[in-house]
Amino acid sequence: MSTGFLAVIIILAIIVLAIVTKRCAEVLIAGSLIACLVEFKGDFLVQWCSLVQESLADNVWIVVVCGLFGSLIALLTTSKGSFGFSKLVAKFCNTEKKTLFTSFIMGILIFVDDYLNVLSIGACMKGVYDRNKIPRESLAYMLDATGAPVCVLLPFSTWAVFYAGIFEEQESVKALGYSTGIAAYTHAIPFLFYPIITLFIVFLFCLGVMPKMGAMKKAYQRVAETGMVYSEQSRKYNHEEEGYYEDGNVLDFIIPMGILVALAIITGNLLLAVVVAILVCFIMYVPRKVVKGEEFFTIVVKGFADMLPILILLVCAFTLEKALEAMNMTDFIITVMEPLLTSSVFPAITFVLVSALTFTTGSLWGMSAVVTPIIFPLGQAVGANTILIMAAIISGGAFGSHACFYTDATLLSSQSAGIDNMEHALSQLPYVLIAAGASVGAYLICGFVM
Repeated sequence: MSTGFLAVIIILAIIVLAIVTKRCAEVLIAGSLIACLVEFKGDFLVQWCSLVQESLADNVWIVVVCGLFGSLIALLTTSKGSFGFSKLVAKFCNTEKKTLFTSFIMGILIFVDDYLNVLSIGACMKGVYDRNKIPRESLAYMLDATGAPVCVLLPFSTWAVFYAGIFEEQESVKALGYSTGIAAYTHAIPFLFYPIITLFIVFLFCLGVMPKMGAMKKAYQRVAETGMVYSEQSRKYNHEEEGYYEDGNVLDFIIPMGILVALAIITGNLLLAVVVAILVCFIMYVPRKVVKGEEFFTIVVKGFADMLPILILLVCAFTLEKALEAMNMTDFIITVMEPLLTSSVFPAITFVLVSALTFTTGSLWGMSAVVTPIIFPLGQAVGANTILIMAAIISGGAFGSHACFYTDATLLSSQSAGIDNMEHALSQLPYVLIAAGASVGAYLICGFVM
């Protein structure tokens, strides 16, 4: 039996078990161990440990940035600056619609990087949602749905730079005659159906036109009946925020966050931006004794430690990705789908394929880089529209970032909103499926028309 087929079985089992048990980390670890057992037999434990080491080594930037974001958020909270900001914003955001729309607009404005988008807006808006008795599930959905979907629609984000880089090496893209990969990327933007439809759904959600469905509806019912903006299961992520509505100097929040966002946009270096923001906190807080000098580093370390649950999940997901890669799951899926390819359905199949691969592996940029050199020659062979192929690959990556319950954006959205990751994944699932289904239809129509 093909190991690629077995990899698909393993990933399906992981998805089902994670949804049923709501124990994401344990299921991911078990799945990666089983994948290693199938692939490496008696040597599986040694190989699994090697994959864990590789995952940490390959993704140390993510670990450091996310950990330091936790440190920054802890400092902002200790200074009470975040409370002051929440109180200030709450004067305008005094209804659910205003609060949701503010999150939506901030999600569009902070476009340079989805990590920056998710973590900074979560820190800004969590208290405002609580004041207005809006479930944290809706905040997590707003963060996730305006992360990658916004970034991919703008040709000067980190996502655009990445995809432009891998596209400009493809012969069929060069044949279009665009001077740069970014120029080609820009022409694909009107056909990025998944992010466009997702943002439209978010807009309707803010208006109250899009109905509350599934777990999201239950979250709103919980707030109406109990007043709890998060569930008992998520209480452990908010133990220090119970009754936290205190006054604070809003400048202690706005200045470090403003410098963080400005530096990230100007330099494109998110690690540098968060380090400088922490240094600004030190300069602002310690001389004024907002935070005692001897406590500053302790808070930094504790904030970093608060991110450990999310970082463990990320390492588990990266390890699973490498185990599935060793089992040749990607090659198996492409081989199975290849006979279905014709020029008219090729863009829709490409979107489904990339979405499936990014969702099952949790690898967004990595999986896009793997399949791009395979998909473009296939598309050229069947005469498919190159612009639509680019758009379908980008949209598939955005879907994976938004939908996969163990990808970095989803994990960070739930962490930033202070709720359990599976609660977030399941509460946004109906909206994700609607956007995905509509996107497949749009690519089918364009495939036949263009």
